[in-house]
Amino acid sequence: MKVLASFGTEIPLEATKVFSILAFLFMLGSLLGWVLELLFRRFFSAKKWINPGFLTGPYLPIYGFGVSLLFLICSVDYRALFSFDFWGSQAVYDIFVILLIGIAMTLIELIAGLIFIRGMKIRLWDYSDRWGNFKGIICPLFSFLWTAAGALFYFFLNPLLMKTAYWLLDNYYFIFFVGVFFGVLIVDFCHSVQLTAKIKKFAEDRQIVIKYEKLKESIRSQLEAKKEKAKFLFAFRSSHRLEEHIERYAEDEAEKSKEHK
Repeated sequence: MKVLASFGTEIPLEATKVFSILAFLFMLGSLLGWVLELLFRRFFSAKKWINPGFLTGPYLPIYGFGVSLLFLICSVDYRALFSFDFWGSQAVYDIFVILLIGIAMTLIELIAGLIFIRGMKIRLWDYSDRWGNFKGIICPLFSFLWTAAGALFYFFLNPLLMKTAYWLLDNYYFIFFVGVFFGVLIVDFCHSVQLTAKIKKFAEDRQIVIKYEKLKESIRSQLEAKKEKAKFLFAFRSSHRLEEHIERYAEDEAEKSKEHK
């Protein structure tokens, strides 16, 4: 595989090195994405400190996939696919890549959302109140924001990430920390799957889709009402059965639904 170290300079890479770079970018994207979503919830949406995402730890794999895919998209020289006359100018080429990034990010969001809603009966985010949304999973506003973020990545972050990636290849011992990250991630994923299996059973029995972060907020409120301390990372840890918390959450959501009718 060849990647573009900067605009136009091709550097060949072995498959193992490409894998190492993608693994590092996945880790970096997952961690930074978690910080971004944490701050977004605290200062813009929920106005609370809420541990975002499906997993327990401070990482969001969907952002890891996104950053890795962004890197791959920006690394391809699309001029080889069409003649120079097709592009006309560098500006046309740049716009093409940025639009491709926006489409790719929207598809990642759509696929991930459908997997969780249809496969696990949980909703990790909800755009139902946004104009033009599709099943509350994607909407024009956030597709535009992903495209804008992709433009920033393309022009500013990608060259920096390329330098970081090649530093990684020169300092291969850092791969150890990437390996530790993936080890923790796998354990966390297995734990979270077991947890969501209980949530899924409850949701299927009642034919509903559970809003994951609303459930976290509900459990936190229930614990605080009983003078018990809620955990930030381990939001589902409680002295009470999880099913009891889910039942209370479902009752509260049903009441809210009646009030809005």
